[in-house]
Amino acid sequence: MTEHLAVEGGTLAYDVDGTGPLVVLAPGMGDSRDAYRFVAPQLVAAGYRVATVDLRGAGESSTGWASYTRTDTAGDLLALVRHLGGPAVLVGHSFSGGAVTIAAAQAPDLVRGMVELAPFTRKQTVTLRGLRAKRYRKGMTRLLMTALLGSVSWWHQYLDVAYPGTKPADWEEQLRRNAAMLEEPGRMKALQRMGSSAPTDAGDQLEHVRCPALVVMGSLDPDWPDPRAEGEAVVAAMSPGTGRLAVLEGAGHYPHTQLPDETVALLLPFLEAHARG
Repeated sequence: MTEHLAVEGGTLAYDVDGTGPLVVLAPGMGDSRDAYRFVAPQLVAAGYRVATVDLRGAGESSTGWASYTRTDTAGDLLALVRHLGGPAVLVGHSFSGGAVTIAAAQAPDLVRGMVELAPFTRKQTVTLRGLRAKRYRKGMTRLLMTALLGSVSWWHQYLDVAYPGTKPADWEEQLRRNAAMLEEPGRMKALQRMGSSAPTDAGDQLEHVRCPALVVMGSLDPDWPDPRAEGEAVVAAMSPGTGRLAVLEGAGHYPHTQLPDETVALLLPFLEAHARG
């Protein structure tokens, strides 16, 4: 059942299920909390209280926010954790991977651990060498066209590359739901503004993270020429011993939706070790 939390500038839509230590799941830009539809039930069954939240401007959250940065989203997530009586383990995908980094650095009393799924947490640099990677070149071209044109069609062409090989069983329905969301007033604009927000605010906070961190990358993620190298760089920017990297072979940019069982198999040991304080 959808609930709403009023914060400065708008309202956030979320739902909560289960009992036990709190885990908050945040999707990436252009997506809704439905992205965790395969993961959340497994975490609930494993004994966790699981909240999935729509980012500002997406899903059932309100539109028309003044700003759409990772720092803004970090504040939203911390507001939700406080509202739900945290602390919590935060799980953030892509754009939200940077947001949970900021939240963990800013409020260590509220964040027991964080998981970054295919995170945009560092400043990105496009190089000629990187552009030689066909998958990366293809993905970046489609993202650029989405940003320039505000086009659902281009976004879905990007998603086709971002889910290499295996697609979710409800793929066509997923695309239909996503198109319906993005065609609502203000939602594509939110995606565009998030896409234009540099992750430097998150990168500046990596060294200040003190809670345990897990970075999960897909080996076929088109958002980087070398996904493993990007994950290693994120972990290296943290204090020694803070983070560790796991790479899911065959996964693209959405491991939690494309390979949910494999993703849960990484999440559960991390939660068992850190979610209970």
